Amino acid sequence: MPDEVLTVAEVADMLKVAAKTIYTMAQNAELPCFKVRGQWRFRRQDIDAWIASQMDRPVPTAASKPPSQRGKRKAGKERA
Repeated sequence: MPDEVLTVAEVADMLKVAAKTIYTMAQNAELPCFKVRGQWRFRRQDIDAWIASQMDRPVPTAASKPPSQRGKRKAGKERA
């Protein structure tokens, strides 16, 4: 179906993440979406294109993180 419209739950299942993650991504305009009477909806072809675009991006490595993020420890996790 070319214009298939998906719900938050369906997109969450596709991406193997929690529905809350999809809500957050939609609210932050990180996913292509629109609202119908206050509920988020997603066109399958837009989500498929978004997935393809994410696969083209390089995965960040520790070396590519800014120095302020490298080697930070959480509070209470000191070296012995």
